[in-house]
Amino acid sequence: MNTAPDMIVAAHKASSGHRSQLLSDGVVCGCFHCCEIFAPSTITEWIDEDDSGLGQTAMCPRCGIDSVIGSGSGYPITTDFLTHMRDHWFGVD
Repeated sequence: MNTAPDMIVAAHKASSGHRSQLLSDGVVCGCFHCCEIFAPSTITEWIDEDDSGLGQTAMCPRCGIDSVIGSGSGYPITTDFLTHMRDHWFGVD
């Protein structure tokens, strides 16, 4: 799998302002903080409210961190990829 730093940086951009993308049919989500994979229906907390007051960025239902990306972003939602992202963004070795 390509886990080059530029791919990891680009994937990070998919972790905010993504409510409509995450709630699309067939999407699975993953958190690159706790590396859990889950259905978007389990997300209960959203931040970054739009003008109508609706949160646009998901908080992970497992760890509560805003490090969620969805398969609709085009990035692989696998434990391996999420782990590479965690290592890059959170400095875990």
